[in-house]
Amino acid sequence: MRTAIYCRCSTADQSPQMQLDELRAHCQRRGWDVAEEYVDAAVSGSKASRPALDRLKADAKRRKFDAVLVYRYDRFARSLSQLVQALAEFDALEIHFVSLHEGTDTSTPNGRLIFGIFASIAEFERQLIRSRVKSGMQAAKKRGVRLGRRAIEIDKGEVHRRRAAGETYQAISKSMGISLRTTYRNSKRQGVA
Repeated sequence: MRTAIYCRCSTADQSPQMQLDELRAHCQRRGWDVAEEYVDAAVSGSKASRPALDRLKADAKRRKFDAVLVYRYDRFARSLSQLVQALAEFDALEIHFVSLHEGTDTSTPNGRLIFGIFASIAEFERQLIRSRVKSGMQAAKKRGVRLGRRAIEIDKGEVHRRRAAGETYQAISKSMGISLRTTYRNSKRQGVA
């Protein structure tokens, strides 16, 4: 099986060599061919975009390998939802995902079960966040907090006068520092076309 190895270390004083050695040894024991090694050295896991990970995802779409092997989940994904999203993308491409230290292999029934559990937990987490946000907004409204963007304070009379004098919407919006849409909307409220 053509396998992509991915490893990451967070700081410059750390080395990915230990991860690489264990991942290579695992491939050798299983008889897998290493298609390519993707290494993000001194790159924080909190970054959404990482050079080697971005390359790995692009190569996955090109079907350059059949499996992705990682040292641990936290070396690959920064959150459960990011992990589930990546696994779903790999699944759609028929690429297996193997995490060496967690013992997860999506080519096996047990690995697929774990992936299903992760997906359920991530969905539960999304629903909790949604619920908390909704509750927070309701509580803020009860306290009298106005939600949403602040209304733009403009001199509607000036918009009306300038439109009546034949000035264009573009000229009015530019000189007053407001959007064209706001200019148009306020002139319509005043009954000017």
